[in-house]
Amino acid sequence: MSRLAILRYPDPRLYKKAAPVSRVDEAVRKLVDDMAETMYAAPGIGLAATQVDVHKRVIVIDTSEDRSDLRVLINPEITSRNGVQVHEEGCLSVPGIYEEVERAQVIRFRALDREGKSYEEDAEGLLAVCVQHEIDHLDGKVFVDYLSRLKRDRIRARLQKQVRKTA
Repeated sequence: MSRLAILRYPDPRLYKKAAPVSRVDEAVRKLVDDMAETMYAAPGIGLAATQVDVHKRVIVIDTSEDRSDLRVLINPEITSRNGVQVHEEGCLSVPGIYEEVERAQVIRFRALDREGKSYEEDAEGLLAVCVQHEIDHLDGKVFVDYLSRLKRDRIRARLQKQVRKTA
């Protein structure tokens, strides 16, 4: 396994729509393993392949406290949404920024697992937020896109300033 470089907002590659995975093979499983290692090292609770400049519909998520519940979502699709929740979100591609975003409170989704087996699951609370957030990445959307133009401009300026300081 190896750690992958995470793209940082406002990198235009974060806005590229991911293509479906046609076959779950060893290359896809290696991507899943590398993404999981990258997510845990960051540390984060979710990572979409788009964030590591691989434009395939692959997500890893682990919302457990002890990192014991890795979920793999290949070609994920939300099949139903109910209710509304506002949750403070952060993102590995937008480091140090946390803002409230409105999302569905309960969702049902389907996906393929690491072995290519189809499954469906209901999610609520943090898991529902995380699934929606990561699917947005696959669709070329970053959570800051839900914010006002003024907030986005301030976040972009702040992150660009951080990059200049480290360069």
